[in-house]
Amino acid sequence: MRILNFGSTNIDIVFAVDHIVAPGETISSTNMTRSTGGKGANQSVAVAMAGEHEVFHAGKIGPDGLWIKEKLQAKGVRTDFLTVGKTPTGQALIQVAANGQNSIVLYAGSNKEFTKSEIEAVFKHFNAGDWVMLQNEINLLDYIIETAHKKGLSICFNPAPFEASVLTLPLAYIDLLVVNEVEAEGLSGKKDPVEALDALTNEFPDTDIILTLGPLGARYGRKDVRYSYGTWKVPVIDTTAAGDTFIGCYVANIAKGKHVQEALELASAASSITVMRPGAMDSIPSPAEFSILDAYTMN
Repeated sequence: MRILNFGSTNIDIVFAVDHIVAPGETISSTNMTRSTGGKGANQSVAVAMAGEHEVFHAGKIGPDGLWIKEKLQAKGVRTDFLTVGKTPTGQALIQVAANGQNSIVLYAGSNKEFTKSEIEAVFKHFNAGDWVMLQNEINLLDYIIETAHKKGLSICFNPAPFEASVLTLPLAYIDLLVVNEVEAEGLSGKKDPVEALDALTNEFPDTDIILTLGPLGARYGRKDVRYSYGTWKVPVIDTTAAGDTFIGCYVANIAKGKHVQEALELASAASSITVMRPGAMDSIPSPAEFSILDAYTMN
C-alpha cells in the first residue's frame, strides 16, 4: 500500500512576535526564519516520519523552491511527482506569538496550477487500495476526488483553510474527513463540537470523521460509533504544524491496520510533541521520540 498526497508546498517565512499583530498596529519581530511548509508537504512528512509506508508528494513549486525537493527527500518523502514551473512557489507569512499561537497569510502561487492531464498522469501510478490525501490549498480538488474514487483509492480530506467552495465538492466520496472546530461548523452549521460531529456522521454515514479540538484532543465518529483521545500537558512553543502532524500520523497508522483508538493515541502523541518545538516540518517527530511524553501528564 502506498500513500499519495496531492498537496500544497510552501516557503514559510516565520516571524517571532510578542503577540499577533492587531489591525493598524506595527510591532517588531524578535526573530525571522525561512523554511519549508504547506499543509500538504507537512502532512507528507508526518506520514513518512510515522514509518512503514512509501509516501509520494504530488505538488508544484517554482524556481525559487528547488531546495524544497531536497528537504522533502531528506525527510523520507518521494518527490517523483513534485514538478517545477515558472510561477513562484506558494508562500506563507506566519506570525508566532510568545504563547505559541500563530496567524498565517497564504499566497497560493504554483499550488493552484494543477492541470487535469497532470493529475491523470500521476494517478496512472496508483491503484485500488492506495491512499490519497488532500487539503484545500490546491486547485481541481473536485477532479482529484472523482478520479481517486473511480480508481478505488481511499481518500483523506482535510478542508483547510475552509471556504464556501468546499461545500460544492463531492464529499460523499471521502473515506476519512478530518476537521477542526472551524471546519466542522462550516460543513455542519453547528457551533457545538458534539452537535457538529453528530451532524457530519448523519450526513456522511459511510465516512470516518475526525474532529480535532486542539489541547482537548480529538473525537472520532462513524454512524453511532465514537472514540476519543486527549493530549499531553506540554509546554507550547509553536502550534503551526500540529494539525498536519496529527493527520499524517493518523493516516499512516490506519493504513498500517491499527485500530482507530490506537491511531488516535499515536497521532495525539505526535502532535503533542510538535507543539513543543519551533517551526513546521522540522518539528514533526518520529515514533522513537514519543517517550519524551513520559515526563508529562494528560489533559
